[in-house]
Amino acid sequence: MKILLLNQVFYPDVVSTAQHLGDLAAALARRGHEVTVISSRRAYEHPDTLFPARETWRGVKIIRVFSTRFGKAAKWRRAADFASFLVFCCLRLLFLPRHDVVLALTTPPLISFLGAWRAKLWRARFCYWVMDFNPDEAIAAGWLRADSFAAKGLERMSRFSLRRAKTIIALDRFMRDRIAAKGIAPEQIAVLPPWSHDDAVRYDAAGRAAFRAAHGLAEKFVVMYSGNHSPVHPLDTLMQAADTLAAADGLAFVFIGGGSEFQRVKRWAADRERAGKSQANPMVLCLPYQPLAQLSASLSAADAHTVVMGDAMLGLVHPCKIYNMLAVGAPVIYIGPAPSHVTEAVAATGGQTPFISVRHGEAERLAGEILRLKQSSSPDRPTGRAAAFAAGCLLPQLVAVLENSNSSSS
Repeated sequence: MKILLLNQVFYPDVVSTAQHLGDLAAALARRGHEVTVISSRRAYEHPDTLFPARETWRGVKIIRVFSTRFGKAAKWRRAADFASFLVFCCLRLLFLPRHDVVLALTTPPLISFLGAWRAKLWRARFCYWVMDFNPDEAIAAGWLRADSFAAKGLERMSRFSLRRAKTIIALDRFMRDRIAAKGIAPEQIAVLPPWSHDDAVRYDAAGRAAFRAAHGLAEKFVVMYSGNHSPVHPLDTLMQAADTLAAADGLAFVFIGGGSEFQRVKRWAADRERAGKSQANPMVLCLPYQPLAQLSASLSAADAHTVVMGDAMLGLVHPCKIYNMLAVGAPVIYIGPAPSHVTEAVAATGGQTPFISVRHGEAERLAGEILRLKQSSSPDRPTGRAAAFAAGCLLPQLVAVLENSNSSSS
């Protein structure tokens, strides 16, 4: 089959959807399919970085289109970057030869609308991999008013994408329920979580020691948040807990990644330093996204990993960092609504994973739980916790979903 994949980010970008789509594209190419990807030339977190306009990678044909580079300092800038990518993506789609299957993700929001229309005009199968659910997410986050003209227009576009999809891939049962509430038949929706990067992420004792030594963490109990820093993953409770623990010895809070909220976290860390707390407890460290080749070392360096999800975001977003955390055998701190896919993923390990679950605003309780976790911490890291979420398990299932989507008429 000729399969077209649409998403703003792709290899060699390091953000999560780029990595997961890269895994899928390579797997499809290995199966003998002719795979084409349309993505942006600009790196997501570093828009001054330009990737080649055309490239073949692992048998996958990559076409990268222009977009602006206003950045994330203001909502209008981010919207302009999204809009410019969509415009140039649309123009490129006009001149692309017919494909049998079109798969769209959700970066930028509602790129699925372009994919659904291109598939309709080609009379091809359209599949929709819902990494986050918009405009519902934007409304829940307060970025859009539900009764605004923009929200109503985006909702119509979203429903068109959902109705046109032969298959919709939801990341968890909560997202499936949100989609079904739009009037979509349950049999159209496949529930498949994103996988851990088991070829690149594992517990790495030597890498852990090297990373901790390089960043002054050798004698610390490290609480880490690694990934996208976004308003949908509010970090206030974690930062307040860090401030509450100022009298505790041997603690470090490490924030790794990027996103619109990363600058706020860095300002908070800088304010602590200006106030003379840089040598006090706990230590706070902010680092950029780590290359995939170094991900095992950075994730293994943590004594506890943190997953955060806003209360209103259940079924709208799916922090997939939980799977890599389980892969490195780390204890998990979860801040957000329960139950959720995070609580269910940890439960699936059968009690092997030390787990703290608190709600937003419970900073003092979280601080106490972190101290208890520190006191009971062990250097031993059981393996095999994420076996059910490994690429070897889940990636073939997604490939089968896409191949089966072309087995009957739409």
